[in-house]
Amino acid sequence: MDWTAAWLTVRLAGATTGILCIVGLPLAWWIATTNSRLRSPVEAVVALPLVLPPTVLGFYILLATGPDSVAGRIWESVAGTPLPFSFAGILLGSVLYNLPFAVRPFAAAMEQVDRRLIEASWCLGETRWMTFWRIVFPLSRSGLLSGVVLTFAHCVGEFGIVLMIGGNLPGVTRTLSVAIYDDMQALDYEAAGRTALVLLLFSFTVLCLVQGLSRRRTPL
Repeated sequence: MDWTAAWLTVRLAGATTGILCIVGLPLAWWIATTNSRLRSPVEAVVALPLVLPPTVLGFYILLATGPDSVAGRIWESVAGTPLPFSFAGILLGSVLYNLPFAVRPFAAAMEQVDRRLIEASWCLGETRWMTFWRIVFPLSRSGLLSGVVLTFAHCVGEFGIVLMIGGNLPGVTRTLSVAIYDDMQALDYEAAGRTALVLLLFSFTVLCLVQGLSRRRTPL
């Protein structure tokens, strides 16, 4: 197995999951508690990567971050390198592509918390932020953890979005899924089979873990 690709895959999945925890938890909390008319459009935008082919999302990301775009020129002036075909580029694509796999489970877990507990906390003078950490987070932690695990696992198996934005640069953008594709192109079925088996066993383990977490959710 390509251990360089394996380490890059773990780095990408870990960074993506961390960013989506920081961004996704407040967004999911807003979705779970708001009565705003913007909720439906926001939920639609969050869910969009579920129905968009990775090539379509990758195409628009390339247009938005390419050297001829405003964002691309700003990035290159700061970082000194183009955003596409770099680790930062595939990280951006991975975050956008995995957004629904984090936010939707987070929001679903938060919505299961008894609304009366949240309102009681507000009536006692707690801020929304403190209510989240003292009431919502402890009662929905199993569901939140399931979202984290699913996000990490889905990122490990990404192919289309990574290949579209990052290409196949060893040590830079070549993840395990791209390595399997590369081995198949080279007719190295043995190497492809070993890597595919590792990903299969990893996916099975993750699904067992998520099922276990679902059964352990705190009764409300």
